[in-house]
Amino acid sequence: MNLELLSTIRSNGSARSFTDEPVDDATVYRILDTARFAPSGGNRQGWGVILVKDPARRAEVGRLCQPGWREYVALRAAGYVPFAARDGGDKWPGAPAEVDLTAARERPVPFPLGDDLATVPAVLVITADLQEIAAFDAELDRLGIIGGASIYPFCQNVLLAARAEGLAGVLTTFLAREEPAARALLGLPGHVAIAALIALGRPVHQPTKLTRRPVEAFTVIDGWGGAPLHPA
Repeated sequence: MNLELLSTIRSNGSARSFTDEPVDDATVYRILDTARFAPSGGNRQGWGVILVKDPARRAEVGRLCQPGWREYVALRAAGYVPFAARDGGDKWPGAPAEVDLTAARERPVPFPLGDDLATVPAVLVITADLQEIAAFDAELDRLGIIGGASIYPFCQNVLLAARAEGLAGVLTTFLAREEPAARALLGLPGHVAIAALIALGRPVHQPTKLTRRPVEAFTVIDGWGGAPLHPA
C-alpha cells in the first residue's frame, strides 16, 4: 500500500492564497507532463491548457469570474444551491423570483481568488474539445455531466502533481459563466469549451485536515435506498 499517495489524496485541500514566489514554466511543464496520464473516453485526451501569463489578461480573466461569483453568493444567501437542478432533477430552471441576478452581478462582493488573479503565480485555463468527448447523456432532459469524465480526471491530476512540487491550487468554474467573453479573450474556436480555471502557487496555508462525508453516507448496496456499505 502506497501510504504517501493515500495521504496526499486525503489531504489535498484547495488553496486560494499564495505567496509571491513565482512558478516557472519548467515547473508547470513537469506538472502537466504528469497530469497528461489521466484517463479519458477512448483515450482521446480532449483537454487543452492555456497558461495565462500576461498580467492584463489575467486581470481580465479574474474580472470575467466576478459576475458568476456574485450570482453564486446571492443564490446561496437566499438558501439555494447555485445553478443546481430543482423540482425533480431537471435542468436549472433559472433564478427564483426572489433573487435578482442582474442586480447581483453588479454588486461588489469580496472574491479572494478572483480579486487577486493577476498576481497568482500560475493561472491555467482548462479547455475541452467538444468534438473529442463522448457525452452519452446529451439527449437526456437533465443537466449534462458525462462529458466531464474525459476532462476532470486530468484536472485532479494537475492538482496532485502540483502537490508533489510543493505547490497547491484550486479548481474553479466561474469563468464558464462568461464563456462567450472568455472565448473571445482567449481566442477559442467554437468547438472548444471552458472546463475550469486552475490557480497554482506556493500556498500561504495548505489545508490538510479536510471534512468529507463518510462512505456510509453516499454508498448503498444494490440500488437507491439500499443498505449503506460499512467496513468489513
